[in-house]
Amino acid sequence: MPTLRRPRITLPTTTAPAAPPTKLPLPALLALATAVFVTSLTETLPAGLLPAMSADLGVSESAAGQTVTVYAVGTALTAIPLTAATAGWRRKKLLLAAMSGFAAANTVTAVSENYTLTMAARFVAGVAAGLAWALLAGYARRMAPAHLQGKAIAIAMAGIPVALSLGVPAGTFLGKVLSWQVAFLVMTGLTVGLLAWIAALVPDQPGQKPGGAKTPMPHALRVPGVTPVLFVTLVFVLAHTVLYTYIATFLDELGMGGSTDLVLLVFGAASLVSIWIVGALIHRRLRALTLTSVLLVGVGAAVLAAFSDSPALVYVAVTLWGLGWGGAPTLLQTAAGDAADKGDAADAAQAMLVTLWNVAMAGGGVFGGILLDLAGTSSFPWTILLLLIPVLLAVAAARRNGFPARTPGNPA
Repeated sequence: MPTLRRPRITLPTTTAPAAPPTKLPLPALLALATAVFVTSLTETLPAGLLPAMSADLGVSESAAGQTVTVYAVGTALTAIPLTAATAGWRRKKLLLAAMSGFAAANTVTAVSENYTLTMAARFVAGVAAGLAWALLAGYARRMAPAHLQGKAIAIAMAGIPVALSLGVPAGTFLGKVLSWQVAFLVMTGLTVGLLAWIAALVPDQPGQKPGGAKTPMPHALRVPGVTPVLFVTLVFVLAHTVLYTYIATFLDELGMGGSTDLVLLVFGAASLVSIWIVGALIHRRLRALTLTSVLLVGVGAAVLAAFSDSPALVYVAVTLWGLGWGGAPTLLQTAAGDAADKGDAADAAQAMLVTLWNVAMAGGGVFGGILLDLAGTSSFPWTILLLLIPVLLAVAAARRNGFPARTPGNPA
């Protein structure tokens, strides 16, 4: 008698949706931090190399300072349109494209002996920065659980103080010992290594879905809190850039030109301390940290204005400046993201922040060059003080939205 077999019933299988992240993906976030390092150092590296660059390119130091300006102009002009044009791209593909642009632009800068070609390469680097900066903060946020998003941004933005504390002094040292061209070639080598790191360890994220709703810029500006954050970004970055772009020239006038790399090292080390403090406290103390940041930069500028004839007090001032400035990018990115999330305008707000940041960088280079030619370097600290007054007032006034005493997820 044949054996009856029960028919095997195959139940349909379903793929469970990917669980949200529960911890920080450190290797990926460190790759983003290195990308931030590359963008920041590419932008600010000329600050420690202006005398050598101006001599080799046959232009004045104020003209050489415009290599920072044109970089910022490239970013400011392209951040918003490129962000819109590439909204549907996979995030990893977009980041790889941006970093490839840096590798090409730094190589051309290193081998160029022509001022016009150098400026063109710096503009291209700025365009690559427009792509990178518009996605890096959001990329970091999406990799982390909600309660750790501020810390994820802090880790990614740590590339800025590392660039200031190690990159710019190291580049200045290489410029003295070898040449400024070698410093830019080293940047190319670092970027090539970073491309491999991103390809191997950074998880991909989708872009915006085709046909998805896009938040217009005017709508983002109407979201409570967004406008004060953007205003603070514009003026605070302008104040910082006026002096930082011409720091080598400023120190030359004080008889401290031989200590430029050491001064930048002190500034950057203080910035690292700042980013650590901000990363630890930003989820609970955004407002207090932002007010402290502005005040520290202001006190540092006041010391430079009144006591620049004392090398010891110059170092004190630079330390205060670094402590105030190091965490500022993280504070401003987080403030913009938190404010804009309430109106579903995060992407638009971040694109505008990147644009205004680089408008301020460009303005700082131009304005600083004008001040240098008309009033000399002694005018820089006083200018910073004047610019920080409306910044402080704007942060203080944005108590409910923008820089609130209570942050999302932390009502107390």
